[in-house]
Amino acid sequence: MKKTLLATAIAGAIAATGMMATTAQAATVYDQDGTKVDIYGRIAMGIRGGGPEYNSADELVSNDEEFVDVYSRLGLRMSHAVTSDLTAFGRLEWRFKGDERYTDSGFTEIRQSFLGLRSDTWGTVQAGNFDSIYNQYVSIPFDVYIDRGLELAGHPIQSRGDSIAYMTPNLEGFSVAMQAKHYSDRGQVEPSDGTTVAAQGALKYEIDNLRLALGVVDDVVEGGGNDEVLYGATASYEFVPGFSGRLGYETRSDNDVYGGGFDTWGLGMSYAVNQWAFNADIYDVSPDNSDSRTSWAAGTYYNVSSAFQVFLELQQADQQSISIELDGLDSEVTADGDDMYWLTGARYFF
Repeated sequence: MKKTLLATAIAGAIAATGMMATTAQAATVYDQDGTKVDIYGRIAMGIRGGGPEYNSADELVSNDEEFVDVYSRLGLRMSHAVTSDLTAFGRLEWRFKGDERYTDSGFTEIRQSFLGLRSDTWGTVQAGNFDSIYNQYVSIPFDVYIDRGLELAGHPIQSRGDSIAYMTPNLEGFSVAMQAKHYSDRGQVEPSDGTTVAAQGALKYEIDNLRLALGVVDDVVEGGGNDEVLYGATASYEFVPGFSGRLGYETRSDNDVYGGGFDTWGLGMSYAVNQWAFNADIYDVSPDNSDSRTSWAAGTYYNVSSAFQVFLELQQADQQSISIELDGLDSEVTADGDDMYWLTGARYFF
C-alpha cells in the first residue's frame, strides 16, 4: 500500500509541476515513517551570442544569436532514516532540453544517479554518478555561473559515473573527502593494459566567515586528463553579510606524451542584496605550451519571486584569433577568438 501511494504521489507531482506554486526549490511528495521523497527542478530558457568564431577543430563557425535551453533539469531526492544517526539516501536527476530541436529526445542526460549512507558520527559514503569531490570541496566557490565563466576544474573532473566517495563529518571545522572512479575495458575487442582507477582527495576548513580548501586529482588520460596530478587550492571569505571574495590557484604538470600542463590563478567576488545578486571573476591562465591569457566573467541575477529569476552573464576567454583556410579557396580568413560571449534569459524553479 505504501509503495503504491509513493508511486502515485510521484506520478501526480510530475504531471502537476506546471501548476505547483512553491516557495522552495523542492516539493515533498512523500514523507512518512522516516521515508522522504522530494521532487525538484528548473525550466530555463535564454538567448546567447558571441564567443569564439572557431571550434576545437579550428573550423570557422557562426557565433550569431540563438534561442537556447539553459540547462533545464528534473530530479528526485530520496532518504530513509535507518536509525537516529544513520540515513540511507538516493538521488536521480535528468537534464532535459526544452528546445524545439530536441522534441524527440528531450531527456538528453542522466546528470546525477547515486545512493549512499550518511551518519553524523561516521561520515558519508556514496556510489554512482555524482559531482566530483574536488568540485564540491575546492572549486565550488568559483562555480557560480549558469553557463561559462569557471576556469578551474568543474564537477565532471574524473567523476560522473562508476565512482565511490567517502566524506568525514565536520571535525571542529575540518572535513576530508576521498573518491575513486573506475575506468573499465570490459567488453572491448582490443582491451588496453587493464582497468584504471582515478583517485582524488580534498580537505576543507571552515571557521566563522573563512573557508579554505585543498585538493588533488589523479588526472588520468581515460577521463580527459594528461596522466599527471592536478593540484588546487581556494580561499573564500565573507567580509560583510552578502559580500564575499575568493582566491584560487590550480596547477598541473606538463607531460611529454600527453601535454596539457598549466597554472591558473583566479580572483572573484559575489554580492547579494534584496532580490539582486552579482558575480565577477578574473583569471590568469598560463598553459605550458601556448600563450598566457587573462579571462573574465560577470553575472547579474534578479529574483522576480522565490521561484522565478532573470539573468545576464558575460564572459571573455581572451583566446587568440587564428587564420583559417576555407575549403576550395586559396585565401585565408581570420577567426576571432576574443568576441565576448553573452547569455540572458529566465529560470523557473520548482
